[in-house]
Amino acid sequence: MNWQEFTALLILATAMSFTPGPNTTLSTALAANHGFRRALPFVCAVPVGWGVLLGVCSLGLGALVLAVPLLSWAVKIVGVSYLLWLAAKMARSRQLGQADASRLNVGFWQGAALQFVNIKAWMLALAIVSGWIAGRDNPGLRFAVVLPVMLAYALASNLTYALVGSLLRDWLAGPEGSGRRLLGFNRVMAGVLVVTAIWMLFI
Repeated sequence: MNWQEFTALLILATAMSFTPGPNTTLSTALAANHGFRRALPFVCAVPVGWGVLLGVCSLGLGALVLAVPLLSWAVKIVGVSYLLWLAAKMARSRQLGQADASRLNVGFWQGAALQFVNIKAWMLALAIVSGWIAGRDNPGLRFAVVLPVMLAYALASNLTYALVGSLLRDWLAGPEGSGRRLLGFNRVMAGVLVVTAIWMLFI
């Protein structure tokens, strides 16, 4: 892989990893509601799940999902339904670490599984496979170069968003813990998830 290709990979990784999406939104919301440590399992799950997804796409299964309309729509419907369900739970939470039925609870395995119903993650993985791996000399070596770069970006972006969420935590608690600020914040984050879910239906 020459330096031009590697530079293009870094640009793509930066643009796709640090723009808001379901992963970064959930990292921010989890850290704001439950603290930075509580968000770490999800933050770590994102690169793990996406790395497996990239491997699956490298084997050609990703192209099959997008080539078969029924499979593609199944991924979209499951992903959109899950995001809307999370948004509904998030929009009702107005207390830090709320432990009732509306608590936002997304752990490591849910975070890893989310990558497989995130059509944005599929599209990114397929773009990388088609642009940097498939049909090139030494595809295995290229995969070994691309994978750690993309995992590092996925981890760095979600850590960054989680850190922002944790820094907002005390302010979101509001005066005397009224929860109004947190409720507003959670509703904004829920709105981002809803917009993302709608966007996923049309890509």
